[in-house]
Amino acid sequence: MSSKVIGKPVDRVDGKLKVTGKALYAAEHNPPGMVHAVIVQSTVPRGSVLRMQTSEAEKSPGVLAVLTPKNMPKLAGLEQYAGVSVLPRLTAMQDSEVLFNGQPIALVVADTFERATHAASLVRTFYMDKPATLDMEAALGRAEAAVGVFGGPPPGHTRGDAAAALSSAPVRVEATYRTPTEHHNPMEPHACIASWDEAGSLTLYDTNQGVYFMRQFLSVALGLPPDKLRVISPYVGGGFGCKALPWSHVILSIMAAKAVGKPVKLVLTRRQMFSLVGFRPRTLQKVELAANAQGKLTAIRHTGYSETSEKDGFTETFTNVTNMLYACPNVTTSQQLVRLNTGTPTFMRAPGEATGTYAFESALDELAHALKMDPLELRRINHADKDPEHGKEWSSKSLLECYRWGAERFGWKKRSLQPRSMKDGDILIGWGMATATFPAFRQQASALMKLMADGTAVVQCAAADLGTGAYTVFTQMAAETLGLAPEKIRMEMGDTALPPGPLAGGSSSTATVSPAIHAAANDVRGKLVKLAMADKASPLHGLAEKDVLAEDGRLFSRQDKARGETFAQLLGRQKLPHVEGKGDAAPAPSEQKYSAHAFGAHFIEVRVDEALGTVRVSRIVTAMGAGRILNAKTARSQISGGVIFGLGMALTEETLRDPRMGRVMTADLAEYHVPVHADVPDIDVHFVEENDPHVNPLGIKGIGEVGTTGVAAAVANAVFHATGKRVRDLPITLDKLL
Repeated sequence: MSSKVIGKPVDRVDGKLKVTGKALYAAEHNPPGMVHAVIVQSTVPRGSVLRMQTSEAEKSPGVLAVLTPKNMPKLAGLEQYAGVSVLPRLTAMQDSEVLFNGQPIALVVADTFERATHAASLVRTFYMDKPATLDMEAALGRAEAAVGVFGGPPPGHTRGDAAAALSSAPVRVEATYRTPTEHHNPMEPHACIASWDEAGSLTLYDTNQGVYFMRQFLSVALGLPPDKLRVISPYVGGGFGCKALPWSHVILSIMAAKAVGKPVKLVLTRRQMFSLVGFRPRTLQKVELAANAQGKLTAIRHTGYSETSEKDGFTETFTNVTNMLYACPNVTTSQQLVRLNTGTPTFMRAPGEATGTYAFESALDELAHALKMDPLELRRINHADKDPEHGKEWSSKSLLECYRWGAERFGWKKRSLQPRSMKDGDILIGWGMATATFPAFRQQASALMKLMADGTAVVQCAAADLGTGAYTVFTQMAAETLGLAPEKIRMEMGDTALPPGPLAGGSSSTATVSPAIHAAANDVRGKLVKLAMADKASPLHGLAEKDVLAEDGRLFSRQDKARGETFAQLLGRQKLPHVEGKGDAAPAPSEQKYSAHAFGAHFIEVRVDEALGTVRVSRIVTAMGAGRILNAKTARSQISGGVIFGLGMALTEETLRDPRMGRVMTADLAEYHVPVHADVPDIDVHFVEENDPHVNPLGIKGIGEVGTTGVAAAVANAVFHATGKRVRDLPITLDKLL
């Protein structure tokens, strides 16, 4: 395929719709007769509801219903998901048990949002308190084995004899690292509007990362056939994982709409998003490394704990990256879960890999210091030429080139080995680096393309665009394959009325949907060529199929570009309203022969004011080997966003809970600090050219999450180089450096 459109920095095709307000998000729809719902949350971390005084709320102006565990309809379908570790237990007021502070215990429906909010404040709840477990480290003695994700095996790996190799190693480091609870905080809060019709069909406008996934879940939970359930989510204002799975507010809005016979809108407040829609769980990780005097790893042992809720088993798989990142003959990894009275954790950008690379890449830096060796050279020495966990060849791997380019661009060779040796006046300068990696996934998808009689095209797939640029790159793929200008293509997404699309997770959407669109566009082009070949009035009549090309909305002869006609001319003469093509894509068995990952390297400079304990990141160079890049602009934006996520993890983000009551104390953006413009320098992103014939037919790898991995470690390593102080407990705040 030529690269007339693919790879180019095409502007967002949905940009104008968004800046003019024409791109409607979930909460911006207004079906006739719509009313509003507000959640009443528990104020204790563990117990049961003895009674609720709702009469004052029910008499409040505009109130249509107050739903509580006493009058909430029972949903037998929810029990079918019990024990599915990745899915949160939906606290949809099915009983009176309270499992965490902030759990939904009532829902008030009124004619306006303001009236619903006021009435919700009038509900009085009386509890029977029960002992709550709120401190993860105090509860380590009750930890249990971690479970796998999406039915996969539990995290953990063994090869060789790590214990023996550790005991006999000439150089060994051992350290414990902690990462805090973090929250996603997408710009758009969770919101949904549920509307039932007279025939018993449900339409749900919902902000989510996969409409088909949501429909599948709701179909079972509600006992409703899929053809009676339509989920619509064309625009999503950020997700980062918290919008991947169903949460209680969705079920509550649906049941409220059934109860009052009107469409019900339910929008979570920013504070509610800190208790109702998941978080990155706290981890405690112990890493032990052993090496010979030349720096060759001889043993790795990585073990630890992560928090989960009382009834769920979500696992932050932080040891997965340790199993495969470097060549080492003796490796042991294992994880355990600690159950607390909190909400349920969930996927958050690079789940497992972000937390795991912080601990592992920090420990590797500590090993380099013990060896008196350049940290980059240590990584080069231990480069894995094939996947050491599974013994498979890589589908492609450009990590050494990422190291080379990044180090040269950053000026790494000027880095002194000794901590506290680089200064600018009274400011300590530190240079740190770390490796980035994330698996390359893809799922199943279908696409439909219609080339219209006027020469424009519509492409449909029920995928999700979380603000990442999916509308744009899918438009580019369709345009390139069909031979049509991008501005003549309209991409439709985020609706279960469209062909099936994937859940936007695991950085898999582009690799999943693009092959389906490619196939659909090829189908259309093939049909056009056959129409022209069979049409005696066509200038292409009688040519062989291989001798007809498509470009700029026209078919033409390979030998004579002037001999041809436009798509519109051909369809007009055939009196066809459109030509339709379909495409399906799914992982092929041959892809399983290889281990597929994106790789990269971050080089970071920090400036530390030792008198104040403040850390400023002043330079970032990131090099990535991430397969075929479909849009240079959106790809750079994705990596930059991932790096900023990592800076937040390293320096500012920490969710704090009241140790007595389990209430989130940092439940707003004034107390929960995400990086702002002043915290982020220019991020120099470079993509190493990478041709991967094995990962999927188009050589595409995901880039949404790999940018986050390794960043926190690179910052921590830079802070150590600047100060000589090793911070093993994120975030790196000034109190830990003074």
